[in-house]
Amino acid sequence: MSVICLLPAVSLALLSFYPVTVFSRRDVLELGDADFDYLATEHETMLVKFYAPWCGHCKKLAPEFQKAARQLKGTVQFAKVDCTAHTVTCGRFGVTGYPTLKIFRYGKDSAPYDGPRTANGIYNYMMKQTGPDSVHLKSKEDLQTFVKNYDASIVGVFSDSDSSHLAEFLKAAGLLRGQFRFAHITDLQIAEEHANAESVLLFRPPRLSNTFEGSVVVFKDYLTISSLRRFIRDHIYGMCPHMTLETRDRLRVRDLLTAYYDLDYHHNVRGSNYWRNRVMKVASKYTGRGLMFSVANKKDFQAELEDEYGLGTSDGGELPFVTIRTKLGHKYVMREEFTRDGQSLGRFLEDYFAGRLKRYIKSEPLPEKNTAPVKVVVAESFDEIVNDPAKDVLIQFFSPLCPHCKKLEPVYRELADTLHSDPNIVIAKMNAVYNDIPLGYDSLFPMILFFSPGFQPSILLQWVKRMSPFDTRYQGTRELKDFLKFLKSEATVVFMMGFKKKFNF
Repeated sequence: MSVICLLPAVSLALLSFYPVTVFSRRDVLELGDADFDYLATEHETMLVKFYAPWCGHCKKLAPEFQKAARQLKGTVQFAKVDCTAHTVTCGRFGVTGYPTLKIFRYGKDSAPYDGPRTANGIYNYMMKQTGPDSVHLKSKEDLQTFVKNYDASIVGVFSDSDSSHLAEFLKAAGLLRGQFRFAHITDLQIAEEHANAESVLLFRPPRLSNTFEGSVVVFKDYLTISSLRRFIRDHIYGMCPHMTLETRDRLRVRDLLTAYYDLDYHHNVRGSNYWRNRVMKVASKYTGRGLMFSVANKKDFQAELEDEYGLGTSDGGELPFVTIRTKLGHKYVMREEFTRDGQSLGRFLEDYFAGRLKRYIKSEPLPEKNTAPVKVVVAESFDEIVNDPAKDVLIQFFSPLCPHCKKLEPVYRELADTLHSDPNIVIAKMNAVYNDIPLGYDSLFPMILFFSPGFQPSILLQWVKRMSPFDTRYQGTRELKDFLKFLKSEATVVFMMGFKKKFNF
């Protein structure tokens, strides 16, 4: 009996020597078809991750999601649903891709989560989902304190609490609170330094103050949710924003130049603005030409720079190195050293606008032999093979780690063997991990597209989001007979007549 009694005590004593570094399983609830409705209704705000165990993006997100859950414990509840095991719940909430994140309030689907996928980014985004949609500022001191923040601030200025425009402002704040900070004033005297009538003020972060643009922008149009959203979108970032892992997706909807260097606005504001001011001096000469400018910490983007541009963090030393990424995904690298007078950056921009720059393309080497029935396409050979004006092309974009891709491989090879003698059609595949492929492709592999003669690279963005006249996504079963029926219906030339009888077309 004495031994039995001592074991728990000994165990507790031993455990006390080790710090608790593991996360509690309750930080992230595991919900399913049987208990989702029952448990979700208990929480005011809950972030739910719908995932599949095999999904590579889900695996990448998992530790960040767990860290954020730990940081927000007691404030926001986190949960996850395995969609391979709980199809009813995932289907009910319209989950079609993984991972899908949604915000629930007392069990009701409140809004999609469209924020960043890092722990800090999730934390910051979800913190904005707690508390009031807009903070009521009651004095000039309150206003000064609120706008003296690392991020930009949106402040509505109204004559009193019964203002007809205040309600519309609060609606907008409720919709946009996950992305921006909102506050409102119901006494015009509090904001008299910036406005003498009802308006909305956008305060840019003090850390980004500069001589090239004002730190406060005034919205004076008729206030609606749409007009305010437009105003924020057009002015929130200014001439040269600080791009982070959390903001990059929103910035990259435009053609974007970025200067990467040892930037740290938490500990060295002046040093961080040294190079930014030089970028802005050059940028001020190119306003209105469709190119946006930004700066970023090269350490934050080390993996991306190495993978997407072939640049290492040792490249350039303390000097910034500069890239351009267009909204169509075209990439350019400034090869000349960044000079302190900005002249090298100016030359780079002149070459860019004149169309003299060569695009940077991430590509596997061209295969020495490409005689197998399934043609191997790399980024360097995409135009030559896929855009062949004389042939129809069925191409599979795959990931080496995707189990569905591996399962499809023998069927896809059999399809290529069957059509190998047909000179008018090409069965091809492309590694979507090691090659640049058209912007907008799905994260779910394999993705199989059929391209008919006439496809042009100029519609790369269009061909995924809105099917162009020259391509079609294959959405049938992964069986040989169905592939052949699909190709017969889509082919633009006489197709495999010798196989018609065999497959009962």
